[in-house]
Amino acid sequence: MLMKLWFVLFLLVAACGRAVPDNARIVIAGDSIMAWNRSQGGAVAQQLEPRLGEQVGDVSLAFARVSGGQGPLNIANQLANVRADWIVLNGGANDLGRACGCSGCLPALRRLVSENGTRGDIPELVTQLRSRGAKVLWVDYYTAPRFAGTRCDTLYQTFQNRLQRMALADAGVVVLDLDTVFDPDDLRLFDRDRVHPSLAGSRKIAQEIARVIRPRL
Repeated sequence: MLMKLWFVLFLLVAACGRAVPDNARIVIAGDSIMAWNRSQGGAVAQQLEPRLGEQVGDVSLAFARVSGGQGPLNIANQLANVRADWIVLNGGANDLGRACGCSGCLPALRRLVSENGTRGDIPELVTQLRSRGAKVLWVDYYTAPRFAGTRCDTLYQTFQNRLQRMALADAGVVVLDLDTVFDPDDLRLFDRDRVHPSLAGSRKIAQEIARVIRPRL
């Protein structure tokens, strides 16, 4: 009972600051990588606004999943009825972690995105967002220090390859690979849990998102 109460309180705190202003042209969705540091004013969306000079909506939430999850803990639900020029989102780690950790994950991965990138819950969500007129920036995960050099590396590389194939089919979809800018040996980019971004890490993610979006606004 105490654990359940703690979880509810955590979600209430984590949800503070989630909103989509009426004129927001960019909306951030996804899991804790996007939502981390919100209570300190340093989540990805909060650090992206001054870099683009635009209001940025933020519906991301820790523990959110692509497949399953109730209410805002489902990433598609976060974006229900949201319309924007750009939807920036991530997801999948909580799905894989819940289903299989980093071993024997091909069925769970296939449910997220097929080998050729055309089927699965992620391509379906991206297609829905594109049908509303949004460009989509999918932010792929970095390698966290806790998982560097483990069997998780291979799984997430396979995940990234499938996402890249998805993006190749549509010029309005971009995949941003955070592994290109996050060094797992640079602990300044990571929180004390060695998984989530520090304030500097969230800033780095915001910088990379701005680099992709700014020329296309």
